[in-house]
Amino acid sequence: MKIVLDRDLCDGHGMCEAMAHDYFELDDDEMLTILNDSPPEEDRAKVHAAVQSCPALALTLQD
Repeated sequence: MKIVLDRDLCDGHGMCEAMAHDYFELDDDEMLTILNDSPPEEDRAKVHAAVQSCPALALTLQD
């Protein structure tokens, strides 16, 4: 599984960071950084929920 970010769609809401702060981080300018784009299997549910929480649909998962 790989996390993919479309920076053009990201509005910096921070929902993903709130749900999975080990994988997503917003800086002071509300720019999202993916801290680890290939989470292990045991974190799949948490990362999936965080990706689904994005109101701008800027995050996707690829298998």
